[in-house]
Amino acid sequence: MNTALITRDYANLPLLPGSEDAYIQIVSSIPVLDEKEEQELAKRYRYEDDLEAARKLVLSHLRFVVHIARGFKGYGLALADLIQEGNVGLMKAVKRFDPEHKVRLVSFAVHWIKSEIHNFVIKNWRIVKVATTKAQRKLFFNLRSSKKRLGWMNNEEVQAVAEDLGVKPETVLEMEKRLSSSDASFDGYTDEDSDSDSYHKAPAAYLEDNSLNPEKLVISDDSESDSSQKLADAMLDLDERSRDIIKKRWLDDSKETLHTLADRYGVSAERIRQLEKNAMKKLRVAIEAC
Repeated sequence: MNTALITRDYANLPLLPGSEDAYIQIVSSIPVLDEKEEQELAKRYRYEDDLEAARKLVLSHLRFVVHIARGFKGYGLALADLIQEGNVGLMKAVKRFDPEHKVRLVSFAVHWIKSEIHNFVIKNWRIVKVATTKAQRKLFFNLRSSKKRLGWMNNEEVQAVAEDLGVKPETVLEMEKRLSSSDASFDGYTDEDSDSDSYHKAPAAYLEDNSLNPEKLVISDDSESDSSQKLADAMLDLDERSRDIIKKRWLDDSKETLHTLADRYGVSAERIRQLEKNAMKKLRVAIEAC
């Protein structure tokens, strides 16, 4: 299990060993700092940019990350991955820790460690995201422990959970539904001769999108090209004024009004309308004759 270091400040930290048990044994053997030692190292790093001091702060708290990560094993993700994400949070905490606040690093770091693990769990627990809003993320990590029994919650339990977590009952019901469902394979069984009907129930068996059908695309392109050519040929049969009126009224991106064209040609708007009508009739006849 290798740690992706988030900043060059920790470039001298050792990589985590490949064995999960060996790693836990190693971090458990690292001495815990007392308050005086912690304060001294934190000040050296903050005011003197002492990277060795930062390294000692991180190493002395790795066992704490393991303890927190174990609390998230129920989501089916590898403990090694959870520890790795928690270590990233610990390094972020050390980088931001201010010894002048007179609090222990472990109290300050717990937020950063859990935050990184929370994000990792939400992104990897399912292929499809189950928690996107702040309220949903809160429910994701609290709903299981809030439920009094297995199975779906009744109205009283929904109301109690909603009040306890400060969310709407509708949000509780939606999250319970998401947590109770599971990811489904798009393809299902690829063997259609299988005795199981899983293949035929899979989305690939009944979801169809013909919008990008190659044959239809070619036919559509040919039809559009043919129609454009017929229109171009028919336009050549019109007189210059009628051709300009059709172009300005129908083909240009910025279309002109009857009154604008009337002022240009020194006639009434009604006359422009008649010329437009006659030109459109000639175009239809010409196109249909092709």
